[in-house]
Amino acid sequence: PVPAAAAAVVVVGEESPVEGGPPDHSYSLSSGTTSEELLRKLNEQRDIIALLEVKMKEMKGSIRRLRLAEAQLREEIREKDRLLHAASAGTRKRHGL
Repeated sequence: PVPAAAAAVVVVGEESPVEGGPPDHSYSLSSGTTSEELLRKLNEQRDIIALLEVKMKEMKGSIRRLRLAEAQLREEIREKDRLLHAASAGTRKRHGL
C-alpha cells in the first residue's frame, strides 16, 4: 500500500526544460509528458517507496536488537560492579580497614 500523499509525487529527472520556459525541477512535469511516462515515473516512485519501507523495517529491527544488546551489557556491568564492590568490601574487612 502506498500512502496517498506519496502516490501524488512524480519525479522527472532526465527531461530538459522547455525552451524559454522555467527550469525543470524534480517535482515538476513538462507540458509534453505522456501518460505512459507518467505511469512509468509513478511506478518508479512506488518502487522507491517500497524499498524505503523495507529498509525502515530492517533499521527498526536493528535498533531493537541493539537496544536488547545494550540492556544485556548494562546488566553485565552492574553484576561485575556488584561483584567488585563485594570483593573490595571483603578485602577491607580482612585487613581491618
